Amino acid sequence: MRGWWLEIAGLVLPVACGGCGRPRSELCPPCRAELTESGPRRILPRPVPAGLPRVHAAAPYDGAVRAALLAHKERGALGLAKPLGAALAGAVEAAAVSCGAPGADPLLLVPVPSSRRAVRARGHDPTRRIALAAARRLRQSGRPARVVSVLRQGRAVADQSALDARGRFENLAGALEVVAGGARLLAAGRVVLVDDLMTTGASLTEAARAVAAVRPVHPPFTAHGRPGGRTEPWIDRIPLPAPSSTPAAQPAAVVAGSPSSFAINRN
Repeated sequence: MRGWWLEIAGLVLPVACGGCGRPRSELCPPCRAELTESGPRRILPRPVPAGLPRVHAAAPYDGAVRAALLAHKERGALGLAKPLGAALAGAVEAAAVSCGAPGADPLLLVPVPSSRRAVRARGHDPTRRIALAAARRLRQSGRPARVVSVLRQGRAVADQSALDARGRFENLAGALEVVAGGARLLAAGRVVLVDDLMTTGASLTEAARAVAAVRPVHPPFTAHGRPGGRTEPWIDRIPLPAPSSTPAAQPAAVVAGSPSSFAINRN
């Protein structure tokens, strides 16, 4: 119900830029430029976790980009889904190309799920909404794409915002699963995991494990400690459920990554 009120409020309330607050613009040209001026880039957190997919981001999580993502996610500025989705579409295309996906292959955008509690509190699922906008943008450019929401939380998890890197990996280890019938849907194209933001890589690593458990995949992949990544001993001690084959070959895309990972990885 809250989602409908957010939609209606966007029609009748004064519009301010989600990036800088400038009036009469949902996202002003300078803030919109921050989403795309750097171009999609492969990013790596520090440390690099075992099983992390090959992740591409559209922009650093800073300034207007950070403000726009928070306005969309936490304050219900739903109109921002379109420009955020356009940025995500560019990262999805870069991720698919980097893993050798032919241009004719359908792209299956698989959102990292939010908890039901978070979706109820916000009145919408921000990652899925941005993914839908990205898929539309890709189809408009001639690239077959659709959103396949086949991941769900199989158990309760804590709020990630207050956890450090170790806590995030322990919190999410084994938490995601593919819904019944999801494996058949995932076989219909090239899977690209999507999220709005990557910080430690815990969510995307767990999503890659869950998908690999029903849809075995193989390199190219990023293992912890390569390329040039610093590892922490606790990563190897986190009890991860054994998948049906080596996880982490799924490409992934996000709207933004932490500024440090974005600045280091200029490839």
